[in-house]
Amino acid sequence: MKIIKQIGIIFTICWLSEVIADRLPIDFPPSVVGMFFLFICLLTGNLKIEHIQEKADFLLENMAFFFIPAGVSIINYFNVLKGSVVQLIFICIVSTVITFAVTAYTVKWTMKLVDRGGK
Repeated sequence: MKIIKQIGIIFTICWLSEVIADRLPIDFPPSVVGMFFLFICLLTGNLKIEHIQEKADFLLENMAFFFIPAGVSIINYFNVLKGSVVQLIFICIVSTVITFAVTAYTVKWTMKLVDRGGK
């Protein structure tokens, strides 16, 4: 019963994010709205991490599985993309380096904040 409850909570948040994104005056991805909505629910205490922990861990552990449709779509349109392969590889490399750098500095900054708060 616990698993069904957790799945229900996650699907409800997904559904609400679709509804909210549909009602917004600007185009906004429902997944981002859902993450923000989940963050607010966790921050305010309306939702405890224990309510969704097991299913969230399962989804994170199997995240690669959810990228298969995107990879298949890229293969389907390879003839369209093959003229831009060098540019796409360059963009992937640059965006990966930027992501690594931002993540490293964010972790460094967070560790400084945690150290400062503990003293």
